Amino acid sequence: MPRLTFACCLVLAAARAFAGWDGEVEGGAVFAGYNDVSVPGDGGTRVSLTDELSTDVGWFYRLRFGYTFNDRHTLSALVAPLSVDAGGTAPADVLFDGVTFPAGTNLAATYRFDSYRLTYRYTFGPWGRFRLGLGATAKLRDAAIALEGGGLAAEKTNVGVVPLVNFRLTYALAERVTLVWEGDALAAPQGRAEDVFLGAVVPLTATAAVKGGYRVLEGGVDVAEVYNVALFHYAAAALVLSF
Repeated sequence: MPRLTFACCLVLAAARAFAGWDGEVEGGAVFAGYNDVSVPGDGGTRVSLTDELSTDVGWFYRLRFGYTFNDRHTLSALVAPLSVDAGGTAPADVLFDGVTFPAGTNLAATYRFDSYRLTYRYTFGPWGRFRLGLGATAKLRDAAIALEGGGLAAEKTNVGVVPLVNFRLTYALAERVTLVWEGDALAAPQGRAEDVFLGAVVPLTATAAVKGGYRVLEGGVDVAEVYNVALFHYAAAALVLSF
């Protein structure tokens, strides 16, 4: 009996220690809508990785960890890598980051846009079946665009921190289904970024749920160093664990 009591105390202590924590593993397919690049932005050749070249369907994953206290304050961290490949024939001479690829060159392109984010969000409500959360995200962008072909190769990399507005709107559609609209977004004179998900969450147990829906990632930058506007569509599914 003393051992059983001690074990129960350990379980209760662990439950209290992890109360409020949650994690999410998301994955699925990603499709390029458009992706136009030019390096440098004011002197390079504008190339479409979706029209002049062909972009393959990619696969993605995301990891998110969060902590909510007082039912309203949420802190979370997100790891969201993205990499897609494209290929085709250069329709004309392509000047990319100081390297000229002659017309007719078979080109292989890699577009990478990895994102690491820290978010704080405050949740309002409930108002009936609705709850709304608003906050701020600090996003670390680690991006690269690479071209190679005909024995030539060039790569443009970029690392920077971007502030974003975070939001999350939920609607309890039924006892076991919650609709979710959430994301990070912001626009500025130098560019814009939107990463928005729309879908549903269905609980499996008291601590596990599945989430599925559509995610859109869109953004652009138009500066002397680089020009890039891109749109990606995601078919996303996730396992959500809470404690």
